[in-house]
Amino acid sequence: MGTARKTRAQQVAEEAQTVGADIVPQGTIEVEVRSEAPAAANENSLLSDTDLHLFNEGTHLGLWQKLGAHILPGGVMFGVWAPNAVRVSVIGDFNGWDTKSHPLELRGASGLWEAFVPDAAKGAVYKFHIESRFNDFRVDKADPFGVYHELSPKTASIVWDLDYQWQDGDWMASRRERNAVTAPVSIYEMHLGSWRRVDDRPLSYREIAEPLADYLKKMNFTHVELMPVMEHPFYGSWGYQVTGFYAPTSRYGTPQDLKQLIDVLHQNGIGVILDWVPSHFPTDEHGLAYFDGTHLFEHADPRKGFHPDWGSLIFNYGRPEVRSFLLSNALYWLDEYHADGLRVDAVASMLYLDYSRKAGEWIPNEHGGRENIESIAFLRRLNEDVYAAHPDVQMIAEESTAWPMVSRPLYVGGLGFGMKWDMGWMHDTLRYFSKEPIHRRFHHNDLTFRMMYAFTENFVLPLSHDEVVHGKGSLIGKMSGDEWRRFANLRLLFAHMYSQPGKKMLFMSGEFGQYHEWNHDRELDWDLLDFPIHAALQRWVEDLNKAYRDIPAFHELDTDPAGFEWIDCCDSENSVISLFRRSKSKPDEILVAALNFTPQPRHNYQIGLPRGGGWREVLNSDAAIYGGSGQGNMGIVEAMPVPLHGRKWSAPLTLPPLGAVFLLSDAALDDDEAILPSDE
Repeated sequence: MGTARKTRAQQVAEEAQTVGADIVPQGTIEVEVRSEAPAAANENSLLSDTDLHLFNEGTHLGLWQKLGAHILPGGVMFGVWAPNAVRVSVIGDFNGWDTKSHPLELRGASGLWEAFVPDAAKGAVYKFHIESRFNDFRVDKADPFGVYHELSPKTASIVWDLDYQWQDGDWMASRRERNAVTAPVSIYEMHLGSWRRVDDRPLSYREIAEPLADYLKKMNFTHVELMPVMEHPFYGSWGYQVTGFYAPTSRYGTPQDLKQLIDVLHQNGIGVILDWVPSHFPTDEHGLAYFDGTHLFEHADPRKGFHPDWGSLIFNYGRPEVRSFLLSNALYWLDEYHADGLRVDAVASMLYLDYSRKAGEWIPNEHGGRENIESIAFLRRLNEDVYAAHPDVQMIAEESTAWPMVSRPLYVGGLGFGMKWDMGWMHDTLRYFSKEPIHRRFHHNDLTFRMMYAFTENFVLPLSHDEVVHGKGSLIGKMSGDEWRRFANLRLLFAHMYSQPGKKMLFMSGEFGQYHEWNHDRELDWDLLDFPIHAALQRWVEDLNKAYRDIPAFHELDTDPAGFEWIDCCDSENSVISLFRRSKSKPDEILVAALNFTPQPRHNYQIGLPRGGGWREVLNSDAAIYGGSGQGNMGIVEAMPVPLHGRKWSAPLTLPPLGAVFLLSDAALDDDEAILPSDE
């Protein structure tokens, strides 16, 4: 007797049960959504009159609970937005992909279609078949609200639930203080598929969870930022060309598997920031593009709706239903996946109508200006809604222009983000470090200029993936000189970043000095850690993170001018800068940083200090354990009553070649407090 052939739905369900057998269902975490009796006669309808009103008004914040595919007793409720369709049906392996079997019903004038399908179940593979009222257009679309999709290159959606039993209660209860601007925030940016690989395949969400948590704890990072995990058809887009805005990519597992990864990170004290892309989406036929035979999600006019840089489509932020889609999506990742923040991609492209466009290629706003008024209103509403629901997360803008008050509250006219990337610091700094030291005296301003604006925003200092792709080379490759000088320069670059006010972000592989430019199809060059110079650099980042985390003066006033003061920013002739940082909780704690950007050691280099007595050398980038030459200050210097730099005290320092030293006032140290390794 032959064996019955399994349907694709059965196979998907069995595979998922195998990898997720230890998951205990808990039910979804819901955003508060006003509801009342369903609008339709169908007793299984998930849509109430209030839902329809909020959706069309652009203020619905829980659409994933209403649209998409929802498993109910006896079947599945399907819902989709297609206002210009004359007919919508759900097709799948449960009905032989028959476009006539299961038509959806239109709910009033909302443009929303809905139907209950008793033949469908978890694991069913499906799409929506849409027949437009225009041009006899017919198309099969993946579910815009689908929470799980087939593995690329397949494009259908999969009926799935979001049940998961979270174990991160301690983290969630304490994350407000961990995400605050007064907290140490040191972010490890990473691409899941190329961090580590097995048999030339990426690790799954579950496989990577424990190794990643262990590594981040070892390296003393406080947060990890995941490049987009949302479903995307082209792997080489790194997730920035999204087709499944509500679905984690199935390349690494199920929705529950991603939740497990985040849960493990939280249990190990690591915050999780997700890259989120509300700025554009690809033109793939199965996605949002030309969804119902009209430009539904995107602007119809290519001068507003097509992005020339990325060949993608731009959301129509003036359309209320599109705003509901995106606002709900942001809250979805924060609610369902316990994300601790969203890094919003390409904000600059959303703010300006003429972004990356020539004259005649864009349309001015109603006042004749270049500002995208609809997008600005959306961003402000986004941050208002997110912080109202989750005051303990961070919204971080990737914004590269001089737009004012990006990370300032709405009530003072800001965009309402919590933080913003300091792209100017990144460009100035990398340009400076590319110069040979003999020429750096003429570029001293690249080191010091950011303090003219450093407190106008709540900044994150980013050394991101964008700086190690598309022929730009690796981070170590940007440094000048021979191998020893390159590594010394990179240690100095990291010291400079950590000494500056602002939160920190480093892309994976920079911490151990990978030579190759990042490639998303290969594992990082971990074997380099067999070489002492790479392992020593990694140790330097580990200890920098520890000091940044443990010493309040290093981080507590990152966004407050009261926490920073130059000692001497004008010594361009020697290419030396010196500064000090203060904390609020420990007024006696003063951290001094002195950085020498030339390979010439500076002996008896005198700097003014705000206090007499002993100053401990808590970090020295030239210490032998970091791959340096071992020059330093023997662990302590004594400030004498010799006025200098406008202060009553001063001390002579040894500034190592291409090196940085960090001193902590002795009054701030207990006798038994551990000092990080120095030059001995």
